[in-house]
Amino acid sequence: MDTLEAAIDGNGYQALRANAYSLLAHLLAAAPTEDTLGRLREIARTNGETPNEENGSLAPAWGALREAAIHAAPRELAREYHALFIGLGSGEIVPYASRYLTGYLNDRPLADLRDDLTRLGFERRPGVCEPEDHAAAVCEVMASIVADAAPDALEEQREFFGRHIAPWMQTLFTDLANAPSARFYQAVGTLGRELMEIEGRYLGVGAAS
Repeated sequence: MDTLEAAIDGNGYQALRANAYSLLAHLLAAAPTEDTLGRLREIARTNGETPNEENGSLAPAWGALREAAIHAAPRELAREYHALFIGLGSGEIVPYASRYLTGYLNDRPLADLRDDLTRLGFERRPGVCEPEDHAAAVCEVMASIVADAAPDALEEQREFFGRHIAPWMQTLFTDLANAPSARFYQAVGTLGRELMEIEGRYLGVGAAS
């Protein structure tokens, strides 16, 4: 089962958390293809429910993403993705922790992230050119940590979220939801923003506003 299939078909709250991060990583890394859109159109409206009311629910955000996928086309999404994340020189959104936290690329947040990735046993994939503090890569790492069944996994999640996600990613997703070129990605931004808020409460880590 690939990342996107897991994101749609996973069961259980921990699986839901890991799968939501995996899906965000998938959508932040590249514009969705027709195959991706087809799978997103199958998202159940209840896919985002959490097991208790105090943690809130992602169901409305999942529903909005499903509706966005129904009305989206790959060619249009390729243009939207380019405007948002690539542009001429840079896109409307520059999805790197260093840029959000210091205003510069390849700055201290990237070095700190690399230190923690080494400690956690993550290695850079061959052929990957993007710095590790790209939002897609950070979400992918968090998905892997959440999926870990080790006894200390929750503490690792809390530490990684607090150091490398909470300080900036909710702001990123808010910016994405409000970006001028965002149409399909408005729903992606909303899902990400709501997930960050729920995750902050679940892990007991305050997210930046």
